[in-house]
Amino acid sequence: MARTAPFEAHSGRYDKWFLRHEAVYRSELLAVRALLPWKGMGLEIGVGTGRFAAPLGVPVGIDPAAAMLSRSRQRGIKAVQGVAEALPFADQTFDYVLMVIVLSFLDDAKAALVEIRRILAPGGVLVIGFLDHGCPTGRDYLTRRAHELFFREATFYTVAGVERLLAEAGFHDLCWVQTLSRPPEEITGIEPIRPGHGDGAFVVVRGVGG
Repeated sequence: MARTAPFEAHSGRYDKWFLRHEAVYRSELLAVRALLPWKGMGLEIGVGTGRFAAPLGVPVGIDPAAAMLSRSRQRGIKAVQGVAEALPFADQTFDYVLMVIVLSFLDDAKAALVEIRRILAPGGVLVIGFLDHGCPTGRDYLTRRAHELFFREATFYTVAGVERLLAEAGFHDLCWVQTLSRPPEEITGIEPIRPGHGDGAFVVVRGVGG
């Protein structure tokens, strides 16, 4: 069962997090932008309130939490209710798919990635942003957030774990960038984007599915 209860009951509280932590949010947004395609039909899975899809120009979003979708639609996203493991879209519909801090909340990450490959057009790409539990900065960041309302039931991943999931689902030609190399309370401005992984708490990976 999708872990939607906190998101249904506290969508406003979730949305305000991005205002309270604007520097962190902007840093994550720019890291995703670095690997996201500039054109084509895109889908964000776990679109939430549209905080990433809207500024990045992703036209379609899906999320299991109805309360979140209402806010996403207000930001101009064509929002659909559903889960990543059973996407309500035809084969080869999208040129790219985006997921930001979504793997941690999936019931079956492998099944979701297989579904994503199904809906991607030939040569389509998947872009995933996640908090890296494998590096010291990421572990510190997640330790601070582990008891927050929205992260209590989350499953935290390492880069190696995400890489293995992508390979098992048939994604290849992986490209990585990272940001947030300092504790969150020290981040007052936009953090630089660096290639690779292992130093930044927030990691973005792009893989080709076709």
